[in-house]
Amino acid sequence: MSKDTERALKLFIVLSRASKVILEEAHIPSNKYGLNPTEFAVLELLYHKGRQPIQKIGQKILLGSGSMTYVVDKLEKRGLLERVFCAEDKRITYMSITPEGVDLMTSIFPEHAENIESIMGSLTVEEQEIAISLIRKLGLSVKNLS
Repeated sequence: MSKDTERALKLFIVLSRASKVILEEAHIPSNKYGLNPTEFAVLELLYHKGRQPIQKIGQKILLGSGSMTYVVDKLEKRGLLERVFCAEDKRITYMSITPEGVDLMTSIFPEHAENIESIMGSLTVEEQEIAISLIRKLGLSVKNLS
């Protein structure tokens, strides 16, 4: 095995392990409120971006349509989301966060943001900027391969 292959494999393992522990730590605040990572992602998107077509939500948080329906149904049953049917095009269904959902996110999000800042705080501001640039470059290059 070449040195380049060994280095690429090592980078892959380091990124994978770091991603796993970062994600586990990042989801602690939302877990305390009974939300799994996908449910939190849906609520967070609607909390910050407002009403969205259900298809766009799945695309933005990288979730398939079957899984998306399941997550939305669970959140709707909890009274955190509601379906809004498009009057102009019956094929489009929007999801909107309810006042209860807004209250929940208002409680969770500041703690979530502080937690993320703390997690990333082991890197200096300059290192964070470099990491953003390098990881974005890697992601875009992989996307262009397919």
